[in-house]
Amino acid sequence: MAKPPTPLEQLREDYGPHLNYAPEGGWSKESRSMPDRLVKTHCCFCGQQCGIQLKVRANKVIGFEPWEEFPFNRGMLCPKGVKRYLQANHPDRLLEPLIRTASGFRKAGWDEALSLTAQRLREVQDKHGQDAVAVYGGASLTTEKAYLMGKFARVALGTRHIDYNGRLCMVSAGTAYKLAFDVDRSLIPWSEIPKAQVLFVIGANIGECAPITTDYIWRCRDNGGRLIVADPRMTPISRNADLMLPLRPGTDLALLNGMLHVVLRDNMQDDIFIAEHTTGFDAVAASVQSYDPRTVAEMTGVPPESIEKAAHWFAKADRAIAMHARGIEHQSKGVENCSALINLTLATGHIGREGCGCTMITGQGNGQGGREHGQKCDQLPGQRSLLDPEARAHVAGVWGISPEELPQPGYTAQEIMNAIHSGEIKALFSICFNPAVSLPESSFTQEALEKLEFFAVTDFFLSETARYADVVLAGSLQEEEEGVTCSAEGRVIHIQQAVTPPANARTDSAIICDLAGRLGKAKYFPFTSPREIFEELRLASRGGHADYYGITYEKIDLQKGVFWPCPTLDHPGTPHLIQNGVSFFPDGKCRFQVAEWRESGDPVNEVFPIFLTTGRVISQYLSGTQTRRIGGLVDIYPEPRVEIHPILADQHGIADKAWVTVTTRRSEMTLRASVVRTIRPDTVFIPYHWPDLKSANQLTHRTLDPRSKIPEYKVSACNIRIANAAPPWAVNAGPRDQGLVQILSPPGIPWAEGAHN
Repeated sequence: MAKPPTPLEQLREDYGPHLNYAPEGGWSKESRSMPDRLVKTHCCFCGQQCGIQLKVRANKVIGFEPWEEFPFNRGMLCPKGVKRYLQANHPDRLLEPLIRTASGFRKAGWDEALSLTAQRLREVQDKHGQDAVAVYGGASLTTEKAYLMGKFARVALGTRHIDYNGRLCMVSAGTAYKLAFDVDRSLIPWSEIPKAQVLFVIGANIGECAPITTDYIWRCRDNGGRLIVADPRMTPISRNADLMLPLRPGTDLALLNGMLHVVLRDNMQDDIFIAEHTTGFDAVAASVQSYDPRTVAEMTGVPPESIEKAAHWFAKADRAIAMHARGIEHQSKGVENCSALINLTLATGHIGREGCGCTMITGQGNGQGGREHGQKCDQLPGQRSLLDPEARAHVAGVWGISPEELPQPGYTAQEIMNAIHSGEIKALFSICFNPAVSLPESSFTQEALEKLEFFAVTDFFLSETARYADVVLAGSLQEEEEGVTCSAEGRVIHIQQAVTPPANARTDSAIICDLAGRLGKAKYFPFTSPREIFEELRLASRGGHADYYGITYEKIDLQKGVFWPCPTLDHPGTPHLIQNGVSFFPDGKCRFQVAEWRESGDPVNEVFPIFLTTGRVISQYLSGTQTRRIGGLVDIYPEPRVEIHPILADQHGIADKAWVTVTTRRSEMTLRASVVRTIRPDTVFIPYHWPDLKSANQLTHRTLDPRSKIPEYKVSACNIRIANAAPPWAVNAGPRDQGLVQILSPPGIPWAEGAHN
């Protein structure tokens, strides 16, 4: 039960974040000395997993070259990809384990750190029971590590409580796709996008969150395709949209049900597809009868004629694709939102044909692979259910235990933090997860972390969460250990080991296996390399929906990625799911799902009349543990700011760059205003990549979707006012902290003149 062992200022001085601008040895050395080799691998950031070649010299990553032959990005990279190598050889890098003392962290050897961790975990379980210990995994881990974490929790610790930070990303989409198709993956590869006649993008800031995907959208446009975008903000791709639907935050479900209402009203549904390939249509048709365009316009703020136009374009196209991301998933009705979009796609027959489909845009680096093989609280390898007796028997057989020894499903990520706060969970082992920044209502998370009897963290930088740890284990960067990940389109790709961990840091898999051995479970973790872990994963996934049995590292290299399921060694992989409308359910039918409207868990009222929504910016990634340490990325967007429409700013007397206090039912924070015409006048936006007093998650709430258990980051109620003073973090800020990047506001946005507010 401890707060950070030294003042935050001292922790920042000792462990960062500090900014790195140049490769090891500086630019002059780089120009004089060529690399020893180029390593073909992939970017460590978002779910696109772009191909990249890392330049290596003397066991250090010193730069990059484009990998133009890799089919997804063909050498293109976003700003994060271009700068990602600068986290290698970083001054903040953890080079040995740390142990908390009364006066701060001290360096320790591996034997002491791991022995202490094993001892304290055993003590907590002996005193409070197996489930008093929880495990947090990460969606940035390779798939081998994700698999290993699931096995570690259930076999080495015997706890049912393991979940991962992908719970904050993709689980609403995954739940909806499982309900509709019995499989959790994008239905199409990205190569289908340019073939569509209509693209409908909803809740997805593709230009900033998945930049390379914009190339596929522009190729669709070059081929004559139309682009429809639904979003409360005018994001980069929407500036070139054929139709913009500027809906209020949290009203996506009403919009989608309204579009389906128009499709059915005007008899534009695909009756043959519905009859031959689906079930549940009649109930859904009845459920959308009340969503006429004028009613939906009142709910969403989107003009009724725009709703009708969007429905007609999507339904009448011979080939149409729906694309979505966190905007519709980060809600307490995220599953319903995704189901409503799937309903629209099924009703119009845009499934299982060329240039058609419904696709989720995975956010985190291995967000897809990280949830397929066991670190999700209810899932076993192969995307199997932990509640399925056959699945339990299969995996238990591979692991060499009895099915009865496998725990039942446990708590999700936020539920684990809730249980820590209430005292039910007493100890936590976490890897590459920064909940102090990424979970909602950050004061609640801080209070919970302070209550833990023991907390161990594995990471390569000291994150804001690791400040609370009793033991910090110095782990590995992506390029320091071989493995696989799975991209947003379902392509399993090969992460080549470019270098070994520096100094006394260790690979993550070696740390986990060593710790399992100290917990008395060494025989279940005999692995000496990721390849050995992958061989067991292939067996454990065999026969599951996410079947990796036919995938090998060599096959991935030969094909430049293999799409799962791939059940045999001679199978080419499966880029297209639901071919010809055949789902993964035993009867092959796709399921319509009734998606019922309900209000946000934090509704606006007279006291809090403004919608607050949060999201990403192009130069930062998730909680910022990695990207806030790269100078060139920080310079692009140096501090969080609040986007406010000029109408709303004028109502409160707020000028551009003025300090503004944003208040919700939980807390308040002060940051600069960015007055732009690219957002609704009833909405403000704050990016969430910063910690402490800069954290947007001071303001968000812990309402969860009842099925996916994802927090409602995209819809909070707030008010705003001119700040009395600059925040403490800005008082002594230098020019970099004070800077702002100008946002250009295009003319002609419907809400700019106050229409449909």
